[in-house]
Amino acid sequence: MRNYKNEYKKYQGTATQKKNRASRNAARNTLKKAGIVKKGDGKDVNHRNGNPRDNSAKNLSVTTKRANRSFPRNSRAGKDNGNTRASKK
Repeated sequence: MRNYKNEYKKYQGTATQKKNRASRNAARNTLKKAGIVKKGDGKDVNHRNGNPRDNSAKNLSVTTKRANRSFPRNSRAGKDNGNTRASKK
């Protein structure tokens, strides 16, 4: 059985992950204020370079939840654009 309390304590509750989560929320709020996304629209705000703290306009895009959450990851947990050795395995 999954222990959510322990999971939060060991990973999601760390200072780094709290900052990453706050930055993701800030990115969505930025696009919400610009009228690009709306509450309940079924879309995710995608950080193109995989860095949740890089909220520059050129790094943000809107994608479907399915596309954003199933994007291949490389060994450094960044987004893999298909050009690395890890993606060719």
